[in-house]
Amino acid sequence: IMRAHEDFVPELDFVVELDGQVIGNIMYTKAKLTDENGTEKVVLTFGPVSILPGYQRNGYGKKLIEHSLSHAARMGYEAVVILGSPTNYVSCGFRCCKKYNVCSEDGRYPAAMLVKELKPGALDGRLWRYQESSVMNVNEAEAQAFDDGMEKMEKKWQPSQEAFYIMSHSFVE
Repeated sequence: IMRAHEDFVPELDFVVELDGQVIGNIMYTKAKLTDENGTEKVVLTFGPVSILPGYQRNGYGKKLIEHSLSHAARMGYEAVVILGSPTNYVSCGFRCCKKYNVCSEDGRYPAAMLVKELKPGALDGRLWRYQESSVMNVNEAEAQAFDDGMEKMEKKWQPSQEAFYIMSHSFVE
């Protein structure tokens, strides 16, 4: 679905291979920031970024992110806004959204909203409201139908899921 969407950026669709096996990937879509005067700035967001469980916490995700951010900067993109656990992304240069005056559409600063300027000074202190691509509006019925067509896997709760839920429902004042 994401690859067929108008906001998908195919030049930033990367995989990590190890010994001929794909062990991870990252995909980007366009998003936008709008300032108080209605001026819009196209930015990027990534997700999913994934590494197979047996290879996690070995630096592959960080290398994938850094590689793709370098390409995004060369393509002329000025900033990336993501929703994620800060512990996973601050080492890649992401900072709290409030430091860049980037808020959600309702004017709040989610603790899980992180920003990285690819061009220093691009966000210039103005108040920016973030709007993600419509591709992120997941149709639960379509997602379930897709899952039903896949090999059955045990679904289990991971502590990282709860940590992300807490961060994404907490706000910086």
